[in-house]
Amino acid sequence: MTNPQIDYAAMAAQWRAERETTLKASRTELLAQLRALGISEVTAEYEGYGDSGNVEDVTVQPAEVQLPEALATEVGDFAWSLAYHHHPGFENNEGGYGTLTWDIALDSIILDHADRYVECSHSYVEGL
Repeated sequence: MTNPQIDYAAMAAQWRAERETTLKASRTELLAQLRALGISEVTAEYEGYGDSGNVEDVTVQPAEVQLPEALATEVGDFAWSLAYHHHPGFENNEGGYGTLTWDIALDSIILDHADRYVECSHSYVEGL
């Protein structure tokens, strides 16, 4: 029986390309909906740790515009997916967090992300 060689790098590149295509389509769809509502900016705060996480808050400008709940969920999912695309696995262990700020007029996104980690300094001295 032969064991076929699996090209993990090629699989990862294909998955990345598929995610980019999905993100681009979601972005285009959301952009049209947000512009139609007169929204100029979207901010999404996300947090991940202990192998899970979620989008904590989605706000829009101008503040008096009411974002429908279903659209807020879609925007949150997009923010999480974009953050995960650029920082895969950030929800593991101590996790990470960040803010996505999307200028709707310019279609420009800023992703401000931080990863948490545990640092350990160890020394071993024998025969002192």
